[in-house]
Amino acid sequence: MSSTVLTASTGLNFSLAQQLTVVALCALTAFLAHLALAVFNDGVRPFMLDFIQGRTTRSATTAVSFGLSAGFIFGLGAPMALSSGVLNPWLVFLPTDVLGILAPKKWLAPLLGGAWGAVVVFGLAGANELAHELPVDFLTAMQQMATPILFLFALFPVLAITKQFGRLRGALAGGVELALVVLTMKVWPEVFAGAPAMAVGVLLLIGFAVTKDVRQRRAERAAAGATTSVSEAAPGDPVAVGAAGEADPLASLFGAGAARLRRHLLLFMVLGAGVCLLAQLHVFGGGEATSFLIAKGQYAEAAQVDFYRALGFIPLIATTALASGAYGIVGFTLVYPVGYLLPNPWLAVVCGALVFAAEVLALSWTGKVLSKLPSVRDCSEHLRGAIGDTLQLAILFGSLMAANAMGGGLGVLIAGGLYLLNEAVGRVVVRMAAAPAAVVVTGIVLNLLHWLHLFTPVKS
Repeated sequence: MSSTVLTASTGLNFSLAQQLTVVALCALTAFLAHLALAVFNDGVRPFMLDFIQGRTTRSATTAVSFGLSAGFIFGLGAPMALSSGVLNPWLVFLPTDVLGILAPKKWLAPLLGGAWGAVVVFGLAGANELAHELPVDFLTAMQQMATPILFLFALFPVLAITKQFGRLRGALAGGVELALVVLTMKVWPEVFAGAPAMAVGVLLLIGFAVTKDVRQRRAERAAAGATTSVSEAAPGDPVAVGAAGEADPLASLFGAGAARLRRHLLLFMVLGAGVCLLAQLHVFGGGEATSFLIAKGQYAEAAQVDFYRALGFIPLIATTALASGAYGIVGFTLVYPVGYLLPNPWLAVVCGALVFAAEVLALSWTGKVLSKLPSVRDCSEHLRGAIGDTLQLAILFGSLMAANAMGGGLGVLIAGGLYLLNEAVGRVVVRMAAAPAAVVVTGIVLNLLHWLHLFTPVKS
């Protein structure tokens, strides 16, 4: 990939099939949120157990959901969709979390969710057309965010390795990734240069984690073998009997959560079919980097990026789902890469349903496996943190590039000032969403200054 200029249209003009898919999926996700069966926001899911068991009210849970979601919806989801021309989960699914939990009746939840879907497919198109007609076209300027997001995102395995396994291995991974990026840009210019680098980085991380777990289990078996004679000599030891006879309350809680989700397997299969179909239609990207890759028509690279992203979130989603009895709206997010790569919608519907069925049925097994691989479980936490760190820098840098493209120094002053003000007042808008939101406000301010004859738009 020699350039990150978007080749796909950013008009957000959807076909009838795409419109119907978005509206129907929003209705379904709102209904599932109303039933407390699934929510998209990982921060809301732990609160769902109290709601399911009646220890908190619907209004209180709605307030939690809105408080944890609003910044991402308006500060990240909407600006990313407008700048890339591709929908994203923060814009599509976070509002249906809120609307579904808010709805007091079952029949009202899908109506509210469907209405939001209609706002997304019709309202965004109108907003996009209006913004492009303004003297200061801040949506086109926001495409400057693509380059830093795509290339800095490739470094998240390096950060994760450094945090978990130290500087030496982190430096090794960084050198390998840099060499692969340079080689890819030279030899395969049509390929996104960060894709091979990310692949090798993630493989290195998983290899280090598995190696550590294998060594630790061998050491534990050796230690257990050394104490076998002692255990056999005192089979009636009260400590051993107590340990064997204890019931694991966590396992009991996880079992109840898994059983609750399995009872609604058909609903989850429909949900999986819908999410996979939306991904296959190529109007939806599962992340910041993915949105720009989908807009460029690089679906294989987008699938690769979202697959690596899933590795960081599977343990979190599995654990919170088992503990709360509420699953993720997009499951383990594995339906994203599956959908991007499938050749037709009907196959996407079938495969999406099967993927979700396998995920739900394997939840208990997934939890048990993760409990036996502590380093692998820890590496997923480091992956999530590294993804957040790289994207925060990339989005901030890209936002300042966008502000400079549309307003020069004045644009940088306004956007950067708004970002710093948000930090100073305690982050009213979450950090990840603050910079894109600042760019949108900057664009509005620059247009107002132009109408007042106080600013001349920067010529590209």
